[in-house]
Amino acid sequence: MKRSAINSLIRSAEACYQAHGWALPPNPRWDVTDFGLGDWQKFGLVLVNLAEEAEYCEKLMYARKGMTTPAHCHQKKKEDIICRWGKLAVRVWAGSPDESRHEKFILPLNHQPLEVQSSNVVELEAGSRVTLVPGVYHEFYPLSDECIIGEVSTANDDLHDNYFVNGDIGRYPGVEEDEPAIVHLVSDR
Repeated sequence: MKRSAINSLIRSAEACYQAHGWALPPNPRWDVTDFGLGDWQKFGLVLVNLAEEAEYCEKLMYARKGMTTPAHCHQKKKEDIICRWGKLAVRVWAGSPDESRHEKFILPLNHQPLEVQSSNVVELEAGSRVTLVPGVYHEFYPLSDECIIGEVSTANDDLHDNYFVNGDIGRYPGVEEDEPAIVHLVSDR
């Protein structure tokens, strides 16, 4: 992923956060990814780590229409995905997408149980949240032109607790340094 694209996405995220009243903490910890697939416009996400504690984590994310966070699950992490602004689609599966297509399961939507079938999409308006327990596969993408997405979860381990359906996915991008970085990313060494 080119550093110029990373810088541009961070500027877009900052502008969207500011326009919709989301103040970032001093020295936010930025994370921008194309999931190692080389096409951030199709598979991409901008994240700001707001809290990284041993017991819990909070992130504020940004995506444009067309950007998908690919299907994955966690074996340890329980998380709420929250549409903070815009409109968000979350596709869910009870287990591995190939093995659970016809299963129905209960998914908490705004703290209310909702029966869904694997591979169905739950649409979240601003303020709505879906709770994902370990083992539930999910992918998400904006339905609006831009979307601010929140995540509140148990402890986060991006290196060891992300199980993507596509084995070619890497959590962090390779970076082509075509211009100076405007911020230090979580994945920069």
